Amino acid sequence: MHQKISAPPRLLSLAAGKSTCCIFRVPRSLVDINGKSYQPHIVSIGPYHHGEPQLKMIEEHKWRFLGSILNRIKVKGLTLEDLLKAVESREKEARECYSENLDMGTDEFVEMLVLDGCFIIELFRKVANLVPSDPDDPIFSMGWILPLFFRDFVRIENQIPYFVLEVLFDLSKMPGEESRPTLSQLALEFFNNMILRPDENIPKFSQLKGRHLLDLVRTSFIPSETEKPYKIKTPTHIIHCISKLRRADIKLKPVKAESFLEVKFQHGVIEMPTITVDDFMTSFLLNCVAYEYCHKSSSKPFTAYAALLDCLVNTYKDVEYLSDRNIIENFYGKEEEVARFINNMGKDISFDIDQCHLWKLFSDVHYYYRNDWRVQWAGFKYAYLHAALLILVLTFLQTFYTIYQNYHHD
Repeated sequence: MHQKISAPPRLLSLAAGKSTCCIFRVPRSLVDINGKSYQPHIVSIGPYHHGEPQLKMIEEHKWRFLGSILNRIKVKGLTLEDLLKAVESREKEARECYSENLDMGTDEFVEMLVLDGCFIIELFRKVANLVPSDPDDPIFSMGWILPLFFRDFVRIENQIPYFVLEVLFDLSKMPGEESRPTLSQLALEFFNNMILRPDENIPKFSQLKGRHLLDLVRTSFIPSETEKPYKIKTPTHIIHCISKLRRADIKLKPVKAESFLEVKFQHGVIEMPTITVDDFMTSFLLNCVAYEYCHKSSSKPFTAYAALLDCLVNTYKDVEYLSDRNIIENFYGKEEEVARFINNMGKDISFDIDQCHLWKLFSDVHYYYRNDWRVQWAGFKYAYLHAALLILVLTFLQTFYTIYQNYHHD
């Protein structure tokens, strides 16, 4: 018993409660809903899925990419030992980034960080054509591999600390490379192959920092100017689905913006930037929501956005409407599948709407909907004017049929 009392928690370490902890095992409740969305499918990064048999194919290529870096930095007088020592000096800090106590000794842990970090950095450089790559390299010539890398690199359970990447990136820089893109730029240019933001938008993120790659990409989407939440006497209410909002003459309109998180409500119109729903974006959204759920100090913009979509979409017909309005570009599957994804994204996630960047939108839409004369008039239009139009059409058809019969009878 004394041994158990003195033993530190393993599956949920004491570091998990600190703000420095940023790489988590996803709670079972979310895994039960969204399956393997949080786990790597082709390449393991970090300790949580290190050495799993189904991920071994890429391990050999990691060593090959590390060898390329070592061959280049020889001219600077640097060796593998220099990379290992630099990362080992940050070992304690790196371990505290993980929510679990890791059953890895110093040598194994540091080797893994160096190998995974150098693989990511060299891949970024090769994709950006900063270093040569073999056109027959299967990593690039086999079209199905890179798309899986994009997704695996933003999975919450598949991360290493961003400062480890920075250490390795700085050590592997060659003379004259100071004028080239920063690590943040390279990373966002890499992911832009899937996100497809305007290329001219990327350089402004050159000094952006993240806790890991998922957080870096997530942070790049967070608007710089958002409505700051404040304590209000009346709590914000969940808004209704699109079908009900339309009956209150609330419309949805696509707008251009740098981030799909920049949703606004003005003069009875919800203005939403277009979002592309595909395999990458669904994985990215789920992992951003999971990260915000697990990290106590994180802001919750993606969780708020997921809650908004979940409110707006009840059935596939709501997805059809969003697609018709060019708010959703669906490359994911049938409308039913998109609706199911949206409804699952925010399931079992609790957060305070009044403390999110969309609090004012939720509040304004709710009170606009509750405006008695507008809702009653909209209900009257749908219930009576449409019925009156139907009666008019039926009366016309009946009159036409009577005249037609009499004409032919004569």
